Amino acid sequence: MKDLIEKAAKIIDEAKEVLVFTGAGISTESGIPDFRSPGGLWSKYDPQDFYFDRFISNEKAREKYWQMSTEAYATMKDARPNPAHLAIKCLEDRGKLLALVTQNIDGLHHKAGNSPDKIIEIHGTALSVSCLNCRKPYGRDEIEERLRSGVKVPYCDECGGILKPDTVSFGQSMPEDKMQRALECAARCDACVVAGSSLVVYPAASIPAQAAQSGAKLIIVNRDPTPLDNYATVVIHGSLSEVLGPILCP
Repeated sequence: MKDLIEKAAKIIDEAKEVLVFTGAGISTESGIPDFRSPGGLWSKYDPQDFYFDRFISNEKAREKYWQMSTEAYATMKDARPNPAHLAIKCLEDRGKLLALVTQNIDGLHHKAGNSPDKIIEIHGTALSVSCLNCRKPYGRDEIEERLRSGVKVPYCDECGGILKPDTVSFGQSMPEDKMQRALECAARCDACVVAGSSLVVYPAASIPAQAAQSGAKLIIVNRDPTPLDNYATVVIHGSLSEVLGPILCP
């Protein structure tokens, strides 16, 4: 593994504009379970219950959604960045980070100190809530306080509209502006680092694929093999907290 880490570090050292793409694997090392892993939320809840059209059309579905979402938020709220998050911050401090595209909704890259204008949260964030009708924003803790007081399904106090965390649900459209910006960065970067993503969720996984197709050197650090491993210059299966530092911030 040492040779692979050195090879990856050399790629980063020679690169001018690096795109970093992170998935659930970087957050599990901060104590946030992957939804899909054993013991994750999808082993306790049926993902089919949380499709966007059900949330919109069914009060009971909204109640179940908030139950699940509150459970997830309780873990995210107090989670702290780990050495892998800090390694990406270090890459930005070196002046090499073009953009940080994340599938994660936990806000840990913000907590690690990466510039908000570098972070592209393509699946949104669980840390804020909006009205789907009038778009009025709410702090997540304010809504959690309502739920703790006995409210089963919170509604907008401005227009009575449906409130939802600012995350992308199954069946909900991806934010076009964020996807477009992420794909533009993928086409422009000269190196792309995938950290902790299985690369099976689309359209998100099309971003590192675009980078490879555009000629960027692809480095994949993940616990398990991914569908893009054959397109990568370096593939490392190991702990992100142990591996990313020597690669991004030697």
